[in-house]
Amino acid sequence: MTASASTKVTELLIDGELVGAGGGTFTTINPATEEPLGEAADADATDMDRAIAAARVAFDSSDWSRDAALRVHCLHQLRNALNDEIETLREITVAEVGAPVVLTQSAQLQGPVDDLAFAADTAQNYDWTTDLGVASPLGIKTKRTIVREPFGVVGAITPWNFPHQINFAKLGPALAAGNTIVLKPAPDTPWCAAEVGRVIAEKTDIPPGVVNIVTSSEHRLGAQLSVDPRVDLVSFTGSTATGRAVMAAASQTIKKVFLELGGKSAFIVLDDADLASACAVAAFTVATHAGQGCAITTRLVVPRERYDEAVSAAAGTMAHIPVGDPTNPATICGPLISAKQRDRVQGYLDLAVAEGGSFACGGGRPANLPAGYFIEPTVISGLTNDARVAREEIFGPVLVVLAHDGDADALRIANDSPYGLSGTVFGSDPERVDRVVSRLRTGTINVNGGVWYSGDAPFGGYKQSGVGREMGLAGFEEYLETKLVAEAN
Repeated sequence: MTASASTKVTELLIDGELVGAGGGTFTTINPATEEPLGEAADADATDMDRAIAAARVAFDSSDWSRDAALRVHCLHQLRNALNDEIETLREITVAEVGAPVVLTQSAQLQGPVDDLAFAADTAQNYDWTTDLGVASPLGIKTKRTIVREPFGVVGAITPWNFPHQINFAKLGPALAAGNTIVLKPAPDTPWCAAEVGRVIAEKTDIPPGVVNIVTSSEHRLGAQLSVDPRVDLVSFTGSTATGRAVMAAASQTIKKVFLELGGKSAFIVLDDADLASACAVAAFTVATHAGQGCAITTRLVVPRERYDEAVSAAAGTMAHIPVGDPTNPATICGPLISAKQRDRVQGYLDLAVAEGGSFACGGGRPANLPAGYFIEPTVISGLTNDARVAREEIFGPVLVVLAHDGDADALRIANDSPYGLSGTVFGSDPERVDRVVSRLRTGTINVNGGVWYSGDAPFGGYKQSGVGREMGLAGFEEYLETKLVAEAN
């Protein structure tokens, strides 16, 4: 981000207007340099209350929920307007998130913007009613129709690691389905959301109150969305611990919750796989965006008899992955989001040594990068699945290599986790791979390098990795209620 951007102040989007915040502003930080970027609007409880009220009125009093054609028009309009400003958004994303610029061509920016077209097309082509035909329950001839309708007001709470991807994965389907929304982005990445709010206010026909974007330095401000009875559904992406709190708070008003939470996913390498290729893929994946992804496979589970070879192969790939300036197109592993997160990851690296592990590469801060929140891509060996670093989500460029004694043991290790968000299986025998895949308790699985991420494909987890699905038709239908109309015939 250029020095001239240090004076930038973003605003809240509430009821169609760009406004200042009751809490004034707070400073945003460039994670690659540790220097201030500028100021963001610091909303307080009163601002959040105004946003919720605006969303409630817009849903109850406007035609938004009933006019699918308007919604389709506005979503295409938003996508086009965002593409017109994609370079501004790219600059903000690299500076604020620390995302390597190469990733903004895909899931960090361009992909989520383009996926708004899927949400619009789904709304345009969706069967909002289903004729169940005529039956005679209790002897009364009755025509029955299923009607699908929007939930109402959606409270969306999003994290900092892939802000555009997660913001649009909520905004797109929620709006396409006819809901209104209050978006509370993470305090670490307010600009990404606020810039979208500016585009909505200045360049789209989205009616006032339909989209409200409330940035704040206070993590707990989002809790208002969980407890306020005017909010009908809370869509949350973040840690499992916070997800529990969201679910508990939402229970006070029995509102629906969507939760996409943590992961500690396993990358299983069968004994007939190309070990070197598999380990290279695993290492590259974990180092991408400094490992700051909930679905990244951070446990590499390899045949015991080839364990040392696997550790060496993974470390060899890690050692050649560019680390540093996210504005450099060659960079794959940029900084962590904050000093707090960097220190948290370093704490896990120290714990790995205390638990009896060793570093095949990495293990700390890069000596050549004294500024910025960087951690070296790290391979840990010598531990079992009982180690905390093999069980807890680290959210850094850290790969733990574990040994298995055959397919059944590999499955045991992979499934021995409170999480079930993602997974990978590499092997050369299709039937054998299918047997392993069928027994993995996880929501998405990569087989031999396949890519599961796509706007038309559902994403979500088993167990403590979440409730519900995001993206795809399943993600769209998360934002719909089902009504049955029975008419005497």
